[in-house]
Amino acid sequence: MGVWEGRKVLVTGAGGFVGAWLAKELVGKGAKVSAFCLRKDEAKPLRMHGIAGKVARIEGDLTKSEDLAFLRSGDFDTCFHLAAQALVLDANRSPTRTFEVNITGTWNLLEACRNSKSIERVIVASSDKAYGEQPRLPYTEDMPLLGAGPYDASKACADILTRSYAKSYGLPATVTRCANIYGGGDPNLSRIVPGTIISVLRGDTPVIRSDGKLVRDYIYAGDAVAGYLALAEKTAGDGISGEAFNFGTGKPTTVLELFRQVMRACGSSAEPIVLNQAKNEIGRQCLDSSKAKRLLGWEARVPLEKGIGETVAWYRAHVKELIG
Repeated sequence: MGVWEGRKVLVTGAGGFVGAWLAKELVGKGAKVSAFCLRKDEAKPLRMHGIAGKVARIEGDLTKSEDLAFLRSGDFDTCFHLAAQALVLDANRSPTRTFEVNITGTWNLLEACRNSKSIERVIVASSDKAYGEQPRLPYTEDMPLLGAGPYDASKACADILTRSYAKSYGLPATVTRCANIYGGGDPNLSRIVPGTIISVLRGDTPVIRSDGKLVRDYIYAGDAVAGYLALAEKTAGDGISGEAFNFGTGKPTTVLELFRQVMRACGSSAEPIVLNQAKNEIGRQCLDSSKAKRLLGWEARVPLEKGIGETVAWYRAHVKELIG
């Protein structure tokens, strides 16, 4: 039997991009997965990954503590907390809702897990954005969390709350700080990878919201999910509770370089419209993941060219589901 065979796993945000990837991997490993989703959430990524019928659905709102009372029953041994307001643009427009979901939602979840009779491990998604603007690259886990924009600050708060619960109450909880995740199944077309691909498939002129010079670390969704699982397998009983781990490639790439990579994979030479309208964006980010390699045996394995190629192929196969 594998590590995950028969385990009862709760994934908040399983109806989202990365959550659906994680749920699919867990189902494939034999886990009994439940997805905590908003009542209005259609969970399209679960359907596109072909696992909607293989995942139990629990509807609720993380900002309402009573909606998490079911965790006290002792039905789950593992919780992956990925639910969040995950878009920088939306955070800028609606900071209050972002703070409610990303901060209040996280402490409600942590408190419910603390009072659970059975939870053995909690893995909470922070972000490389929690670091804010740092003086040097790559970022290491001992750097301070300087997130300033609404999204960045909300993830820094969730990160600190998780480590507080681990240190203060002995909750077996750890934190992921992932680089920019890309891959098939991301329905948020405001992001550079899916947005560019869909523009090409529609025959539209692609758009870059920023000036194209922002530097990011881009990690394939399959590698990020492997990091989540490697961390979860070590969280209970391996002396790493309360720790945060970077998951990235360590290879800085500008938005414009990424755009060119996507266009090559699409077989297009179209030039973008550069809007230069991005606000509350961090200039340069790249992660040092040596801690994850040393303690978890994890490292990113999918090169950018291969990952983008697989992503483009996925969108070609599912374009009708996304845009009709």
